[in-house]
Amino acid sequence: MGRLVHFEVHVDDMERAKTFYGGVFAWKFEDWSEYAGMPYVGAVTGDENEMGINGALMQRQSAPPEPNQPMNGYSCTMGVENYDETEKLILDHGGKVAMPKYALPGMAWQGYYTDTEGNVFGIHQPDKDAK
Repeated sequence: MGRLVHFEVHVDDMERAKTFYGGVFAWKFEDWSEYAGMPYVGAVTGDENEMGINGALMQRQSAPPEPNQPMNGYSCTMGVENYDETEKLILDHGGKVAMPKYALPGMAWQGYYTDTEGNVFGIHQPDKDAK
């Protein structure tokens, strides 16, 4: 089985992306540029004893995705405790709604957003009463 163990977010402006993801999700960052040979910042996304993975912010190597373009790659979704508070943080930090909040009936609230770098990501709040 091939288990997902790392993710990379391609960014145009490393500091802007760190401010966005640090401000919205409280990620911590470590400079791994020396290992990668390019601007590359490790993203610690939570406590190692919790379910989840860490990743990195990577300097974009080509043109960013076009606005309103359908997904053409992976999309990462972050688990959140409070959907509405997280959405406010996303918008306050320069993100935009890509697909508004909707119910996964009996399971969760889900929605998609565009970060400051033009990437689409999701947020997911478990809620058995969602409908």
